[in-house]
Amino acid sequence: MAVPTTKDRWPLTSPQSWWTDVQAGVVGSLSILAVVLTLGLLAYSPLGASAAPVGLLATFVTTVVGGLVYAWVSRSALPAAGPSSATALILASLVAAFLADPVIAGQPDVSVVVGGCGAAVALAGVLQMLMARLGLARLARLVPRPVLAGFMNGVALLILLGQLPLLLGKLPGARLDLALLQQVQPGALLLGLGVVALVVWLHRRRSRLPAALTALVLGTAVYLVLDSTLTSSGWAPHIGGAPDRWPDFLPFTSWNRASERLLMQDHLVEIGITAVVLALIGGLESVLNLLAQDQQMQGRSDPARELLALGLCNLVCGSLGGLPVVMLRARAMAIAHAGGRTRVAAAAGSLALGLLYLTGAPLLAMLPMPVLGGIMVTVAFGLVDRWTGQLLLRWWRGENSAELRSGLAVMVLVCGVTLWQGFAAGVGLGILLSMAIFIARMNRSLLRSRLSGDARPSRRVYPAPLEAQLQPLRRQIEVWELEGALFFGNGDRLMGLGDSLPDHVRALVLDLRRVTSIDETGATALAALGHALQRHGVLVQVAGLVSDSAPDRALQAFTLNLTRQPDADRAIEAAERHLLGPMAETTLTARPLDSSALLAGLDTAQVALVCACMTERRLYAGEPVFRQGDVADGLYVLALGSVSVIGRDGGSTQRFLSISPGMMLGETAMLDGGGRSADAVADTFAVLHHLSRHELQALEREHPAIAARVHANIAVYLSTRLRAASAAWWASQH
Repeated sequence: MAVPTTKDRWPLTSPQSWWTDVQAGVVGSLSILAVVLTLGLLAYSPLGASAAPVGLLATFVTTVVGGLVYAWVSRSALPAAGPSSATALILASLVAAFLADPVIAGQPDVSVVVGGCGAAVALAGVLQMLMARLGLARLARLVPRPVLAGFMNGVALLILLGQLPLLLGKLPGARLDLALLQQVQPGALLLGLGVVALVVWLHRRRSRLPAALTALVLGTAVYLVLDSTLTSSGWAPHIGGAPDRWPDFLPFTSWNRASERLLMQDHLVEIGITAVVLALIGGLESVLNLLAQDQQMQGRSDPARELLALGLCNLVCGSLGGLPVVMLRARAMAIAHAGGRTRVAAAAGSLALGLLYLTGAPLLAMLPMPVLGGIMVTVAFGLVDRWTGQLLLRWWRGENSAELRSGLAVMVLVCGVTLWQGFAAGVGLGILLSMAIFIARMNRSLLRSRLSGDARPSRRVYPAPLEAQLQPLRRQIEVWELEGALFFGNGDRLMGLGDSLPDHVRALVLDLRRVTSIDETGATALAALGHALQRHGVLVQVAGLVSDSAPDRALQAFTLNLTRQPDADRAIEAAERHLLGPMAETTLTARPLDSSALLAGLDTAQVALVCACMTERRLYAGEPVFRQGDVADGLYVLALGSVSVIGRDGGSTQRFLSISPGMMLGETAMLDGGGRSADAVADTFAVLHHLSRHELQALEREHPAIAARVHANIAVYLSTRLRAASAAWWASQH
């Protein structure tokens, strides 16, 4: 992957544009300050009293250093990076695993814990860069929605449970038990719940204000007023000061001390597992955030490139003791809302947060824990998957489909395992379920529908004698509609379907328009099926593939002898013509105007009178008779060739019917006075005779008996077509 040039990184714009981006970056980054502050507290919450200063430093390392590196390396429209709730919570599980070791728990400082966490973050960065090089970033789109929903709901519940000690006036990581509930600080609980209510109200009523930052400022102000007036102390703990010895918290410092290196070596398994989970979840979250941002900002990012950039950020931030870095869509949208449009805004926001940490540490130390806990509660509710709510609503309304039940079951299972056994187990189960769901979907729906030719005749309208002869023959046609992927896992099933073909069938249409992919094994199986059936005298027609698509190219390499049609309707028509044999050519044989359906029952003089009112049109293949939406100026009788009526809907087309010589078209619009409802296009060289509305009205005035007969012929013709359509529909339902 090429490194972006300086011009790509820092677009050459006017000083005014740079200044606008700088202002927007500062405002947007500060607007999410409250959420960012809580993430370091969340990640190191098992440390208790030490969580706040350590987490504060880790947060700013990630937001400042990680944000600047990502702004430099990324190529996305607005590269904003920072810590996330899910990855912070994953890191908290590693912190808890370290503290379960009595030797580490008894250490006077927490450098071993920070060093181990930094090693996990750095290793996660290496894994993400490897994933990017292997092209695994695109796999994020293949994660089934129930699996992702279950994991995110588990994350939301764990975050919510982690904030309860803060809301109750205790330090982060306090154990939730009966003793804790008996020591509730009412003031802290009211303050935290008030912050939750304020954030919700601001989101609904004052959406232009940064809700979390506003709640942080007002909540802190209320805390300071109450703390100065209340006689009791300790009713709501605050963050406290930043660490005094930053170098001692660097991971490589811990690894250079022999005693601490040995302690971390005892926990290499936990570090490795956490790194894998961070790489997967952080990469997935970032790719999904990028896709959502591209949709909102009309951009287009390369997921592999962005995952490589994030891997580098995590390697750097992990070496400095920071939190995991993800592409932070919330920060990008906040900057964009403030007017930022380039990476200059993202970099300016990171520098502003760094300056705030260096100059405003005493103010940050005064932030009350219940206020941060209340803000994090709203973040937890925001992480709850909305798709789950839609599923539950459908279930509540009485829907009981297999898809709904399986989706809810998978979601609940992944969520429950995440809560019970932690993130590693939840991610592992999610991967296994994703593979199982993928394989099940690839195998379950190879044959979508199977119809006889009499249940699905073509839209070719045949002359009445030929139609009567064709009707009993149509049962010798079968139409199979396949769906999903045709691959090595179900190629043998395709051959098994061929064995089930009834002996009387002489033509098989394979409709592949719903087939998403075909590999070499699937194409070979399809070719083998076609060749085996052709040896037994069965005509095989392949239809529905987009020209030069991946499935189309796969079939071209293995099924050279199979006849291909653009759609199933034309394939069915080809099968009908095959069954008719030489008589099929009569469908295109020229017919004189006096033998057409329009002039049935008229004598020679009357026919001559009507023919004198009609004009002749000659068209080459592809030329239109009329276009959809045109004013209906009359009807047409086809004397030679073939004409198809084709509907258009956006970029797609649908053949409604094809007529043969002696038949008419355009009569419906002429009678009701509406516009043309579809295109009419010549399939071959065609000769048509046009009877205008004006000439028909003149015929009604001057020769009412002849006009009445013409109208009766039109009515009979329409009735015949309606009966044929009804019979085909009824057959398809049975």
